[in-house]
Amino acid sequence: MGERTTALSTREGWRSEGYAARVHYEGATDRYSVEYYEPTDRVIYWRVRDDGEAVPVDRTSVPEPLRERIRADLSAAGVDPDAEREPL
Repeated sequence: MGERTTALSTREGWRSEGYAARVHYEGATDRYSVEYYEPTDRVIYWRVRDDGEAVPVDRTSVPEPLRERIRADLSAAGVDPDAEREPL
């Protein structure tokens, strides 16, 4: 496991799977799966549809409060929070 993904797994809701970490978020109307990949230092957002399938979405379509939470979790785990803003 990666050091940063292991650190993320100590944050609420995060799970670490090798060099990737994932958290699920359910808002009032939308569900998201958020993944951080340590080797590339990138964050990917997935919107989870009603049928359970997840599709990748552009971060500009993700609610800002969720994006703020992800940046705060990254920072608390020792990851540069700007990784959340990096393009794929």
